[in-house]
Amino acid sequence: MKQYLDLCQRIINDGTWIDNKRTGKRCLTVINADLEYNVADNELPLITTRKSFYKSAIAELLGYLKGYDNAADFRALGTRTWDANANDNEVWLNSPYRKGEDDMGRVYGVQGRGGAKPDGGSIDQVKKVIDDLSNGIDDRGEIISFYNPGEFHMGCLRPCMHTHNFSLLGDTLHLTSFQRSCDVPLGLNFNQVQVFALLAIVAQITGHKAGTAYHKIVNAHIYEDQLELMQQVQLKRKPFASPKLHINPKIKSLADIETWVTMDDFEVSGYEHHEAIQYPFSV
Repeated sequence: MKQYLDLCQRIINDGTWIDNKRTGKRCLTVINADLEYNVADNELPLITTRKSFYKSAIAELLGYLKGYDNAADFRALGTRTWDANANDNEVWLNSPYRKGEDDMGRVYGVQGRGGAKPDGGSIDQVKKVIDDLSNGIDDRGEIISFYNPGEFHMGCLRPCMHTHNFSLLGDTLHLTSFQRSCDVPLGLNFNQVQVFALLAIVAQITGHKAGTAYHKIVNAHIYEDQLELMQQVQLKRKPFASPKLHINPKIKSLADIETWVTMDDFEVSGYEHHEAIQYPFSV
């Protein structure tokens, strides 16, 4: 929690105002933020200085691991995070690659589970990593990347958190996740939970101890219409202790995630928090 608040204060103290053409707003911005999450001791980085929600973040992560490409499937898991991008993005609505309502195209999970190869085949990055780690293999390339510039036009959104690099040291599994851009007041809490949960899940299904999750953000920013709430409300609150994430111990394989795992298999305990803050969202 402290490192999240420290990053917010760093942006306020040292940030540079940048015009964002997509939103028409200015962002107070810093480059390069490094966060660490203690998955070994189950210190879930769920923000406590405002009420936050973890279920949607984990549901979205599950959808990526399942390879979903349709917003309806994500809704069935328990998250509506893809509704707008799939159905309200004018560029995507007019794309010849869009297959119909709720179609997301070749984004995130599609790239992770069926990335295109030059020879016309596909590669399942997630399965390769899970298989290697399950067999105690770390070839220094246990990487899942959703970033495929050659297919950006075939999806509704290019990825923000784009690459996950696993490292196996003895029987302890670590994760380094890379994110190109982050709306810190709103998005970072969501992304923190996903990085933490991804390491916890993969460690469990590959039979290893979870270690540390490293989260690198390139462009970290606060929008101009979020700044006052951050300064006058959230940063004045005292944080509580980190809650804990509990994953159904019966989840033992990627096949389990593909076939029967739902949000009923994830719970958080010990979550004490302040009241919610309604930060403006920039589309």
